[in-house]
Amino acid sequence: MSFDIAIIGAGMAGASLAAELAGRASVVLLEGESQPGYHATGRSAAFWSESYGGPAVQPLTTASHAFLAEGGFIAPRGALHIADDDGLGELDAFQAAFEGSSVELNRLDAAALAVRVHGLKPRWRAAVEEPSCADIDVAGLHQAYLKAAKQAGADVYCGARIERIERDGGRWRLGWADDRVEASLLVNAAGAWADEIAALAGLAPIGIRPLRRTMIQLATIPPAPPDMPLVVEARGRFYFKGEAGGKLWLSPHDETPEPPGDTAPVELDVAALERKWAGQRSFVADRLPVYGFDPADAAFFWCAGQGGFGIQTAPAAARLCASLLLGKPGSVPGTAIDPNTYSPARLRR
Repeated sequence: MSFDIAIIGAGMAGASLAAELAGRASVVLLEGESQPGYHATGRSAAFWSESYGGPAVQPLTTASHAFLAEGGFIAPRGALHIADDDGLGELDAFQAAFEGSSVELNRLDAAALAVRVHGLKPRWRAAVEEPSCADIDVAGLHQAYLKAAKQAGADVYCGARIERIERDGGRWRLGWADDRVEASLLVNAAGAWADEIAALAGLAPIGIRPLRRTMIQLATIPPAPPDMPLVVEARGRFYFKGEAGGKLWLSPHDETPEPPGDTAPVELDVAALERKWAGQRSFVADRLPVYGFDPADAAFFWCAGQGGFGIQTAPAAARLCASLLLGKPGSVPGTAIDPNTYSPARLRR
C-alpha cells in the first residue's frame, strides 16, 4: 500500500491523470463514492467547444481535440452564439476575444440564423457560428481512461472517502475507515471537495466555489431536430441543443453557490418536462483551472477548479499535469500551453 503518487478523486481529472502516469510511476487512484464519476463527470452537458472558458482555456481545449477525435469520443454538432439587441455588445466582444486564434467564428445575420434554427423569435438579431463545436462521449472517455490506468498498473479504490492526511518521514499517509495508503506525492483532484482535502493536509485553501448548474430534458412539438446546433445566448443566460428522439436539452446557465455534495435541481413547473438533473462546477476566483504544486508544499499537487470545461480539456490537462509531476515541466509538445497560467502560485500572491 505504498505508492509514488496518490490521486484523490476518480472523476475525469483524476482518471485521465492516472492513465497518463501509470506505467511511469506507481499510482493509486482514490474515489470517495461507490463508483467513479458520480458527481460532475457524470452530469456533464457533454460538448466540446474551443471558445468555452475563454481565451486562456482555449489552448487546453484545442490541444485535446486530436486525442478525442482519434479515439472516436467526439461527434460533429456545431454551435451558434445568439444575441438580441441587448446582447450585441457581448456578441461583438466574444468574437473579438478570439481574433487571431485557431477558433473559427463566423458572423450570421438574423435571416441566416432563422434558417439554421427554426422557431426562434424575431428578437434574435445576430449570431456567431462556431462550426467546430462537437458532442463528447463523456462516459466512454471516462471509462477508457480508467481502463488504461488499470491496465498500466494503477490501483483504484472506490468508497475511499479520505478522513485523515498526515506526513510521516516525508511521505503522505492517507486514511479512510480501516484502510490507508502511503505515497511520496499527493494529487488533489477532488473537485468540489478540493479545499477540504487541502485542509486535511494542513494547507491553505485556494477558494474553490462549487456552483450548481441545472439541466432539463423537454419533449417538444414538433420534435427538436437531433442535429440542431448547440445554441448559446451571448449574455450567458441559457443554452440548448437537440438530442436523439426529438428531445431538447436546456440549461438556464445558472450558477448557484452551494456546499460540495450530491446536488439536485430546484423544483421546476414546466410542461412536457421529462427529466431534470444538476451538477456542481467548481471555480476559483479567476475561473481558470489550477494545475501545479502548492507553493507551501512541493509534494502536494493541485488538479482542480476545472469549472465546466474539465471534460473537453482533460487530455491536454492530464499530459500537462503528468509532465509537472514527473519533473519534466514545460508546455505540452506542439501546443501553446503555458503551465504558469494555471499555477496555484497565482492564487497565493
